[in-house]
Amino acid sequence: MKIRKNQTLYFFIGLLAICAISYFYFFRIDLTSDKRFSIAKQTKNLVSKVDGPLEVKVYLDGDLNPSFQRLKRSTTELLEELSVYSNNNFKIEFENPSLAESSEQREAKYVALNARGLTPTAVYERDKEGKSIQKVVFPWLEMTYKGKTVAVNLLKNVRGNSGEENLNISIENLEFEITDGIRQLTNREVSKIAFIEGHGELSEAETYRISKSLSRYFQVDRGVIATDATVLNNYKVVVIAKPSQPFSESDKYIIDQYIMNGGGVLWLIDGVKIARENLSVSGISPAMELDLNLGDQLFRYGVRINPVLLQDVQCASVPVNIAPANAAPQFEPTPWFYAPLLLTSGLHPVSRNVTEVRAEFCSGIDLVGENKLVNAQLLLATSNNTHIVGTPTTIDLGDTPKATDKAYFNFGYVPVAVVLEGIFDSNFTNRMTPAGLTNTMPIVNQSVKTRQILIADGDIIRNETSGVASDSTTIPLGFDRYMNQQFGNDEFVLNSVLYLADNEGWMELRNRTLKLRLLNKSITAEDKTFWQMINVLIPIGLLLAFGIGYQLIRKRKYTK
Repeated sequence: MKIRKNQTLYFFIGLLAICAISYFYFFRIDLTSDKRFSIAKQTKNLVSKVDGPLEVKVYLDGDLNPSFQRLKRSTTELLEELSVYSNNNFKIEFENPSLAESSEQREAKYVALNARGLTPTAVYERDKEGKSIQKVVFPWLEMTYKGKTVAVNLLKNVRGNSGEENLNISIENLEFEITDGIRQLTNREVSKIAFIEGHGELSEAETYRISKSLSRYFQVDRGVIATDATVLNNYKVVVIAKPSQPFSESDKYIIDQYIMNGGGVLWLIDGVKIARENLSVSGISPAMELDLNLGDQLFRYGVRINPVLLQDVQCASVPVNIAPANAAPQFEPTPWFYAPLLLTSGLHPVSRNVTEVRAEFCSGIDLVGENKLVNAQLLLATSNNTHIVGTPTTIDLGDTPKATDKAYFNFGYVPVAVVLEGIFDSNFTNRMTPAGLTNTMPIVNQSVKTRQILIADGDIIRNETSGVASDSTTIPLGFDRYMNQQFGNDEFVLNSVLYLADNEGWMELRNRTLKLRLLNKSITAEDKTFWQMINVLIPIGLLLAFGIGYQLIRKRKYTK
């Protein structure tokens, strides 16, 4: 009897010790196979520096279907977890935008949220009678910290994925999206990036949309390289957007030494020169290799842009007038094979879970050289129905192949964008420093570990404009007016720059994978009653069995 009392005493002493330790030392253990409740180390460090109330207003609330309830629950759990690591500085609030006293007030709420960039999502469901019901959901949250507010989109919408897949992707990206907003709120040191000019690159108006997106993270500058060899040293990333004129040896040298010292470059280079004005007038244009005097430098880094044009069955559409002569115009959507919708790689954080990227007159990329210190990964590629057009050639809008012609579209998955990461060899090893430069230093022959991204199409970063002169407006990057669809250009280019500037591993959060565990809808519909009975009767049966067994044991024990 004394032994049993000692065991009980030791048990309670152990419990008290565990409670005391947990009071002074905070820890959590994630026992799930995919670590879905684990928080990255850099995230913990970030939120621990939040030194004041961070107000979070979640608009994903109300009468939600089970899928959106899961997204809401995951968002709530993550926010509560982050609040713990921030010494409970998070003030979380939920608001249902559809809750209003009248339809006019509800509509006013919708308009106000939409004006702040919080676009709604229409969800279609069926009731018990089979009628279709439309619900408006705002999968957004707003975070306010020290007078500054940032909106965070909780829902990823990858074209071609099912609703369940997109919601699972959204849950995978929650930590990145929310911490991205927190970094925007708490960042006190603004890094600089630069758009290079002086070689016929895209104008400020043509890159306005991506510059606006990048300005949330960086100070965005533009300018000519000139003669100062150190002019790029203070920039995290340099963007070279669709140049049309050759680079001088001086400019190449400055860019090369910038890379050798750890700079990141986003190259958006065309391989072929097209006379677009001829296409718009006569529908015919010559196409020839575009010589930018960069071939030797890119080859040295491990890539080559082939002077070819890619046609793809998976492409954008353009309106074509099919009416006979002298008749009223009748436009019909026609595949524009020179505008492929490029597939994104799911294996790299830059392109993972990004919808197709719209290109136009893009070329292919080859990996060359034998530098084992450089690792190359694919980001964008064509589909499995691709045709390669060699140059020089003539583009004729009236000469349209058939999409079903397998003999013509006989190539597949041609690389259009790659990321290079590692230690690069200088293009100016054993060469003289170009004359006329100032502030030159001894040539660095091998770089520190750094990154470059090469895209064989400059139009990926170009936004369209509508109107003329002062009445002109820019169209969102990647938005196709004729198809009325938003493609992934803006997100892809933004991710590219963020990755090149990322020294802390934030982009790796986009590689998080959660296994999608879906119920078989046909089986659940057929066996619905059976599983309902199982879920109701088994717990009751276990309780009855435990109660009866307990009473029998007590009766046998005390009747002896």
